[in-house]
Amino acid sequence: MCRDFRHHQRQSMEERVECLRRKIKYYFMNPCEKYHARGRKPWKLMLQIVKIAIITAQLVSFGLSNQMVVTFKEENLMTFKHIFLKDYVDGGMDTYAVYKQADVYDHIEYIIAQYGLLRNNTVGNHEYEKNGSSYMPLLLCQEFYRNGSIYPGTETFEIDAHVENGKRCHCYSQLTSLFSPRLLSLKITFVVKAINLQTVRYRELPDCYDFTVIITFNNQAHSGRMKIDLETDVDINECKDWKVIGACKKVYLTVMFDCLILITCLASFALCTRSVIKGILLMFVSKMNITRPYNVPWSDRLEFVNGWYILIILSDTLTIVGSILKMEIQSKVLTSYDVCSIFLGTGTMFVWIGVIRYMGYFKKYNILILTLRAAFPNVIRFICCAGIIYISYCFCGWIVIGPYHEKFRTLNTVSECLFSLINGDDMFPTFKDMKQKSSLVWVFSRVYLYTFVSLFIYMILSLFITIITDTYDTVKVRPAGSVPLATPLHVLEVIAKVRLNLGIFKPLQPLRHCSGLPLCGTRDHS
Repeated sequence: MCRDFRHHQRQSMEERVECLRRKIKYYFMNPCEKYHARGRKPWKLMLQIVKIAIITAQLVSFGLSNQMVVTFKEENLMTFKHIFLKDYVDGGMDTYAVYKQADVYDHIEYIIAQYGLLRNNTVGNHEYEKNGSSYMPLLLCQEFYRNGSIYPGTETFEIDAHVENGKRCHCYSQLTSLFSPRLLSLKITFVVKAINLQTVRYRELPDCYDFTVIITFNNQAHSGRMKIDLETDVDINECKDWKVIGACKKVYLTVMFDCLILITCLASFALCTRSVIKGILLMFVSKMNITRPYNVPWSDRLEFVNGWYILIILSDTLTIVGSILKMEIQSKVLTSYDVCSIFLGTGTMFVWIGVIRYMGYFKKYNILILTLRAAFPNVIRFICCAGIIYISYCFCGWIVIGPYHEKFRTLNTVSECLFSLINGDDMFPTFKDMKQKSSLVWVFSRVYLYTFVSLFIYMILSLFITIITDTYDTVKVRPAGSVPLATPLHVLEVIAKVRLNLGIFKPLQPLRHCSGLPLCGTRDHS
């Protein structure tokens, strides 16, 4: 009786182990294997394929729309420069400046005159801003130090570095003397309104634009050269009273297409979230029943949490938010083109990256995934060390070479310049543009640039490529080797066999539908 009881108990434990093993095995099957095992159609895979197609179509549509907005802004900026800046030539903003007080007054009077003649001169649909029934005048604002006395001849000065109330603003009719040694800048500000009518031909309602034009006479250097710059701050608003004939149905079709994308992304989000939750529950069940005494590392346990599903969930979330914003923009409730483009662009990027997961089902196409996964830890460690050296060169170049080289004036431009040097771009101009006013700094710049190029191109970059190459060679020959990659399924099978032989297998927690799981012996992954 005792022997029969032990035999029955052992047989029961073997069935429970096999039940859990099959459940884990089925979880790690790809859609094709699940279809052959249980006949379950790969709905998730088909949904992802459809989602990629419609999301890409949505992105292309929004990209063309956004391109019209950007083009309208840029062309208006160019128009304002030609209208309000005297003798302006395309591409000449870097050298556009005045050097005499008379030229400053001449340019200001020219701006005022062109502003008054705007409706007669422009070939666009520009109009002045109104406050009720009256037009808003342009403003001239002065910015200067609070107090100061400057005498270059005797090399004496007294200055209060605080700015006098920030700014003084006057209507142009109140224009008086502008110049004093304390003057920092002059700004002429006015608002021009316009309507972007080209969107009507592309299933969109037109937007109304408020261009706040700011013309700045910059005298902060007090060098005798007053730079002139024109910038625009653009506000996109819903037009107050509009009527479009022949395009409203097309607008509604676009909104309906966005609703279809919303439904698809919500379905994908729900399916992937369910799969992630099932994986987490399976991880805890296996931990409670098998792996607890054997210290299986978390890196192996987290194999139950499919990173591709998390990427799809993230892309679905971004696409849902972006689609809602796009629908609001289509209906002219919102005008946040930049925010919407960030959500839609990032979401679409993640969707396309997720395609790599399905390419990994084919042994000859998954080499990139395997190489990146294997090389990632070493690459991160290498980048941390190389990044420290890179940052040290950035700080050194900025503080030493910055006063003598245009590309080293700010930390941002220094980093961009050095990164270009690593890629072999713009190398000779970087050497050539170094000013030779200081022989010591010039010699230092040569040592600095030669050591940086030699260190990063011939050593650090070569080592980085070697890490990737070695990992690729290892991954490429691994399938022919005798040692397979360890997976949670392999680990759990080994542990389960050990516990059965020792007779210490803990009774399993109830597993639903275990009896319905197929054995799939012909597709064993263990």
